Amino acid sequence: MSLPIVHELHDVPDAFAALTAIADWPDVVLLESALLRDGIGRYSFLTADPERTFKLAVPRLGDQPFEALRTHLNGRSAQRVDGLPPFQGGAVGLLSYELGRCWERLPRAEHDEFELPVMLIGDYDWVLAWDHLEQRAWIIAHGWDGGTSESDRAKAADRRIDSVLDALRVEEVDPLRPAAMSNVRISSPIHPVPSVDGVLSNFSREEYLLAVERVIEYIRAGDIYQANLSQRLMSPALGTPLELYGRLRRRNPAPFAGYFTHDDWAVISSSPERFVRVDDGIVETRPIKGTRQRRSSPEADLLTRDELRESEKDQAENVMIVDLLRNDLSKVCCPGSISVPQLCEVETYETVQHLVSEVRGELEQGHDFWDLMTAVFPGGSITGAPKVRAMEIITELEQVARGPYCGSLVYCGYDGSADSSILIRTFVQRHGWVHCPVGGGIVAPSDPIAEYEETLHKATGMLRALM
Repeated sequence: MSLPIVHELHDVPDAFAALTAIADWPDVVLLESALLRDGIGRYSFLTADPERTFKLAVPRLGDQPFEALRTHLNGRSAQRVDGLPPFQGGAVGLLSYELGRCWERLPRAEHDEFELPVMLIGDYDWVLAWDHLEQRAWIIAHGWDGGTSESDRAKAADRRIDSVLDALRVEEVDPLRPAAMSNVRISSPIHPVPSVDGVLSNFSREEYLLAVERVIEYIRAGDIYQANLSQRLMSPALGTPLELYGRLRRRNPAPFAGYFTHDDWAVISSSPERFVRVDDGIVETRPIKGTRQRRSSPEADLLTRDELRESEKDQAENVMIVDLLRNDLSKVCCPGSISVPQLCEVETYETVQHLVSEVRGELEQGHDFWDLMTAVFPGGSITGAPKVRAMEIITELEQVARGPYCGSLVYCGYDGSADSSILIRTFVQRHGWVHCPVGGGIVAPSDPIAEYEETLHKATGMLRALM
């Protein structure tokens, strides 16, 4: 195994300033922990200009989307340097919700105006990595494009480090131009959102209430136990994706924030939710189910926290998904290794409080991160249970492709360590529009009006960033 070239930055840059410095590079991606908290949110990673990309535009049942990527990465084994952040180069990219149609026979959404690929992953052989707890940062580079000899790769890695340093030294960066409004036709229904000026939805309020009632009917008929129903909020794009991400990270910070651009589109995320992580063979997933809006006074906020913690409805919703994830992980984890070290704990964010659980397992010999993603994607917390039937109902009722929403931004290092987010609290910008779906888990005791209001509570921090 080879070792990368490492250059520590003694003048540690702000992550957004560094992103701005290379924002015009191809396929730039920032995985940012914009909210530091115990156990999560410690590291951030910035990279761009991948050596090679792997793309799947349209999913078909039976596709093996990770095979070419896995073969490529198997030829690039590298040792991880101790004491540095866990991602030191490798695969980074986007998995959209509809990628699940590769493994299950699922209906296709009636409307998909934005047409993003279901998979786009690059091989990034360099990364600028931050350890926010230690307040340190490093540029790590492998130089795979330099040739086969170790000395040639070291020279290529040094050149890459120099190019990043040159970009960071530029004090003023030319602003990116806003994307022009295109003539793309929005084929899905469009309705104004009550009390939110300039924002549109694919549901009217009345239609969303009826859709929730329809999910409850499916539950009472025995089709499902739970389904995650969302509405897609849309607004004209008034600036660049970079400007939008800058506002979002200030107004709605999160431990799994992300920014990813390719060609004429961008994914801009402020997600609080980890999907799956693999470290030294241990798999961890942290599903979120159960939400309450933050209150302005500390006393009311504490009462809201206690009410959420004691809610039988929200606990049932969370436990159902924990059971689903235990089942999914059992496909690739050692028998008897799956545990639940955290169940229905309240975590507090800028605008909401969530019930969060944690499920762990030990990856079975012969399985890797891509086998894990095949077993669990898309995440149970944003589909429902049983998963496949819930996804069929979601497509029937929502009628629009989710795209990146409820998909994942992922990294998988050359050493096999990996992490990923669930893309909730996420904007997609393309064709002069910004859209941001928001949803919630529907169970038998759900109240349609409360479920509709919960989607708008979840959107509060996102809508602030539009202004």
